Amino acid sequence: MPEPRTEEWRDLVKEDIVEPNRRIIDTHHHLWSTPSFWGKYELPDLWKDTGSGHNIEKTVFIDCRSNYRKDGPEHLRPIGETEYVAQVAAESATDPGQATISAIIGHANMNLGRAVGEVMEAHEAAGNGLFRGIRHAGPSDTTGTLTNAGSGRPCPYTEPAFQEGVRTIGEMGYTYDTWHFFHQNKEYLELAKSAPGTTMILDHFGTPLGVGAYEGKQDEIFPIWAADIAEIAKCPNVVAKLGGLAMPDNGFGWDRRDTPPTSDEFAEAQQRYYLHTIECFGPDRCMFESNFPVDKLSISYQVMWNGMKKIVADFSESEKDAMFYTNAERVYKL
Repeated sequence: MPEPRTEEWRDLVKEDIVEPNRRIIDTHHHLWSTPSFWGKYELPDLWKDTGSGHNIEKTVFIDCRSNYRKDGPEHLRPIGETEYVAQVAAESATDPGQATISAIIGHANMNLGRAVGEVMEAHEAAGNGLFRGIRHAGPSDTTGTLTNAGSGRPCPYTEPAFQEGVRTIGEMGYTYDTWHFFHQNKEYLELAKSAPGTTMILDHFGTPLGVGAYEGKQDEIFPIWAADIAEIAKCPNVVAKLGGLAMPDNGFGWDRRDTPPTSDEFAEAQQRYYLHTIECFGPDRCMFESNFPVDKLSISYQVMWNGMKKIVADFSESEKDAMFYTNAERVYKL
């Protein structure tokens, strides 16, 4: 993977803000207080992005293995992340002119089955009233051609213990987020059917790939991906996040260009994924996300939101407000 691009590179494209007054909840971002591949990404960095012109009122933090505890029982180490983000969220609430971190999605190992309840109670105690659910992600690929998340262990969506864990957190009133690659969508469908009482959020469109063994095959992969999305959408407990397609994994190549894409380029390249997903799930089960700072490898926050607004320009005002704001309020209980 190439080195992360600089702010100066992203700033090569500046645009007027589309619909600057539209209220937005960014349903997916991360924070790193210690250097990661993307460097540090803390509250001032988040505020620089959310304050770049769009009306971002609230955000949802999503687990990224940040600040886990370094000792103690393995299954409770993710509580350190919730403790850290709860402190940052409290600070974010002190400035009414900035976006507020309004929900925390942490991590727990779903393989614990019903025993995951102990972890949920610890997250709740640490979350200062903001803990809303879990992400147990497992993107994995066996081609040997992906150099980042593809080398990880896949989520065992079809294992009974894993499914029991997902059912358990739903019974406790929490949501389940996940991220995987497009060829894992069928297993995810099985999981969704096994836990009908749990609100499940599909991150990043189930990631249609465009690099490594999949380079140049986006048109070949699209109908496979589209058919799986249509089947997943038949599960009423699943909600789709709209975003996260500017990762290098998706193969658009913007991270390797001399200049980042404009919002028109972004919209033209990605609208078929957005519009198909909205058609399948309906505007009442879709939520927009930035996936920052990960998607920052390819595009600025300002330009990305312009592009997403352009993709849904023909939807009604109530439908747009649902996808940009009220669905997130409902799903994450903000």
